[in-house]
Amino acid sequence: MLTVILSFLLTSAPLTVTDDGQVAAELVKEDFERLYVDRLLIDDEKLALQMDILDEKMYQKPVNAKLDDDGNIIQEKLGVELDRTKFRQLFQRYFYEGTPPDKVELPGRSVYPKVDSELLAEIREHEIGRYVTTFKPGNEERSRNIELAAEAINNHVVFPGERFSFNDVVGKRTEEKGYQRAPVIVKGELSEDIGGGICQVSSTLYNAVDLKSIDITERYSHSRSVPYVPPGRDATISWYGPDFAFTNQHKQPILIRASANDGHMEVQVLSAEPS
Repeated sequence: MLTVILSFLLTSAPLTVTDDGQVAAELVKEDFERLYVDRLLIDDEKLALQMDILDEKMYQKPVNAKLDDDGNIIQEKLGVELDRTKFRQLFQRYFYEGTPPDKVELPGRSVYPKVDSELLAEIREHEIGRYVTTFKPGNEERSRNIELAAEAINNHVVFPGERFSFNDVVGKRTEEKGYQRAPVIVKGELSEDIGGGICQVSSTLYNAVDLKSIDITERYSHSRSVPYVPPGRDATISWYGPDFAFTNQHKQPILIRASANDGHMEVQVLSAEPS
């Protein structure tokens, strides 16, 4: 936990911020001074910038509740961020009075996840969509890419009125993330690229969410037919090109469940109410 140690042996003694005993920052009063007429004030822009730096050091991202492979709920985890109001009060005492306690814990406040266990329990009740495609598990590179993209969209919750973007959720496909070179279709011709095969994930998702309550806002077909879905039922994607996107018009949030195992790519769409 971050702590703040205040020393006042001199009027300009620094405010030292430590993280587990290691110095994270030293704030000197003179660095935040702003002279206004005959009064010495805090430079709010500099203080705001410093709080951004401290917040980045202490920030812990909240973790949404999710379902495990057996459908059991894994509890959410709260995040932590800098409590800027309390820190500003602490800094004002240091700046104007110079007499706060010798050691003060840097104030934090909880950051709540978007999806908690209670919400997840509600929206897993009804299956409103499902689609399954098959692939050859013997093609290890392509299979691995499919597995990674399926993991990326699995347990994703789309709230009413919210837009889902495949590229935004899955992110850029890179070797650092484990994606491998595999066949892709470029202008009607077969080639190879990092992440080849994940269009099967986006196409399976498209067929699962193609419902009355879902507005498909962006979808493009490949320049040639693909073997895993009927003609015209595919959704090609590329990081620097086409995306697959939809907006949830359902009255309730929807939960996407995706898995790729033993040559089967499956997407299930769940919600609190039938579609």
